[in-house]
Amino acid sequence: MDTAAAVAAPGRSTAEAAPAAGTRFAALRNPRLDPYWLAAALFIAFAILSVCRYRRLLTMSWDLGIFEQAIRAYAHFQPPVADLKGPGTNILGDHFSPVTALLAPFYRVFPTPVTLLVAQAALFAVAAIPVTRVAAHILGRKRGLAIGLAFGLSWGVQRAVEFDFHEIAFAMPLIAFSLEAVVRQRWRAAVWWALPLVLVKEDLGLTAAAIGAVMLVRLRGKERPRMVALAAGLVAFGLAAAIITFGVIIPGFNNSGSYDYWNKLSGDGGSMATIPFDTALRTLLWILLPTTGLLALRSPLLIVALPTMAWRFLSHDDHYWGTDWHYSAVLMPVVFIALVDALAGVDASPRAWLRSYAHHIPAAAAAAALALTTSLPLADLTEAATYRKSSAVNAVDRLLNRIPDNATVEANVGPISRLTDRCRVFWIGGTGRIQPDYVALRNDQARTPAELLDEAQRLHPGTTYTYLGGDGGYAVLQRATPTPAPAAAAAPSAATASP
Repeated sequence: MDTAAAVAAPGRSTAEAAPAAGTRFAALRNPRLDPYWLAAALFIAFAILSVCRYRRLLTMSWDLGIFEQAIRAYAHFQPPVADLKGPGTNILGDHFSPVTALLAPFYRVFPTPVTLLVAQAALFAVAAIPVTRVAAHILGRKRGLAIGLAFGLSWGVQRAVEFDFHEIAFAMPLIAFSLEAVVRQRWRAAVWWALPLVLVKEDLGLTAAAIGAVMLVRLRGKERPRMVALAAGLVAFGLAAAIITFGVIIPGFNNSGSYDYWNKLSGDGGSMATIPFDTALRTLLWILLPTTGLLALRSPLLIVALPTMAWRFLSHDDHYWGTDWHYSAVLMPVVFIALVDALAGVDASPRAWLRSYAHHIPAAAAAAALALTTSLPLADLTEAATYRKSSAVNAVDRLLNRIPDNATVEANVGPISRLTDRCRVFWIGGTGRIQPDYVALRNDQARTPAELLDEAQRLHPGTTYTYLGGDGGYAVLQRATPTPAPAAAAAPSAATASP
C-alpha cells in the first residue's frame, strides 16, 4: 500500500504542475502587462539599431561626442566640459541639460558611447508604457495596443533613434507620464512628472508651463481650488524656470556671457530665411495626419506641442523646420495621448460618421506606422548588412587605434565617437591655441596626403604634421616631434623649451 502511494504521488504532482505552469503563462499574458511587453520589444529594436549603426561608423553628427564628453566629465566628478564646442567649454552654457548627469554612474562602469545609445533606447521605450496604458484604459486592450505600437514606430521616434543621442530622450517619458496623469485626472502626479522637464533642456520649461495650462483648462468649472492652484503654480514655475535659464544660468556658464542660440531667432547667425508656408504645412501634416488622422486637433492636450512648434517655426535655421533629425520626437507622446483624449470624447458625438472614423483610427495609425517603417530607420533591422561590420570599418578602427589614449585630437564627424571615450577631442578648426597631437578625418573629398597636410598647416601655422596613415576613407595626421636640443644647450633653455 505504501508502495502504491509512493508511485501515485509523482502522478499527482505532475498533474498539479501542469495547471500551475499554465497559470504562470496566463499571468504573463495579463492585459496589464501589455505596455511593458511592448516597451521591452521596442527597447530591443531601438538598442540593436543604435548599436549596429555605431559599429558601422554611421554616426550622423557631433552630438554623440559632445554628450559623451560631458557625461564622461560628470562620471569623474568634473564640470561638464565639452571640448568639441571649444576648448574648455562648459556644456551648461550651451544647452541647459543637467539631467544627463544621471547617466554618469552607468558611464563610469561602461565608459563607451554605446552606454548613451542604450540608455536612449531605454528612455524612448519607457515612454511607450504610459501611452499604451492610458490608451488601453480608455479605449480597451486592442485599440490601446494599436496606439502604443503606432507611437513606438512613429516616424518622429524613429528619426530620433537614428540621430545617435540627444538629451530629449529624457523628455519623452516625462511628458508621456505627465500627460497620462492629466487624462486620468491625477493632477499631483501630472505636476510631479512635469517639473523635471526644466532640467532636460532650456525650452522645456515652456512645455511644463503648457502642461499646467492644459490642467487649468481641464479643471475649469470644477470645485477643486487646490488643484487649480497647483496647476497655476506649474505654469508659473515653468515660465520662471525658462526665463531664469535663458537669462541667467546659461549666460553664467557661457564664455561670452550670453545664450548662443538667440541668433537663430533673430537671423544674426547668417540666414534670414523664414519658414515657407508649404514646408510648415507639410511638417504639421506629418505630425498630425499619419499619427492621429487629425483627430488630435480635438484635444486641448495639443497645447503642449505649441512651445516646441513655435521655436522651430520662428527660427531662421531650416534644420528645425522639417521632419529629419530628432526635433519632432518630443511631439510624439503629445499627439498620441491627445489622440486618446480626443477618442474618449468622440463616442458622445451625434455624428455617426465621426464615431465610425474615430473607431478605426487606432488600427489605421498602427497600420500607417508599420507601412512607413519600411522606409524609416527600423527597416534596417531586416537587412543582413545591418549586423555586419565591414572590412573597411575594421580598417578604420585599426587606423584610429594607432592614436594613443589621452592624446589631443582634432576631428570631424566620422572619428569623433571612436575617440571621445579615451582622448581629448576638438572639432576641426576649433582647437583655439591648442596644437593637437593628431588630426583624424573622414576624408569624404578623397584628398591626397599632401592636400591634407596643407590643410593642417593652414589650421596650425608653424606646426608640422606627418601623414600617419589612411584607410576606409579616413586619414590620420600626427604632429611631428620637435628635434631635441643639444645637451649643452638644454639646461639654460629648459624653462622656454616646453610649448
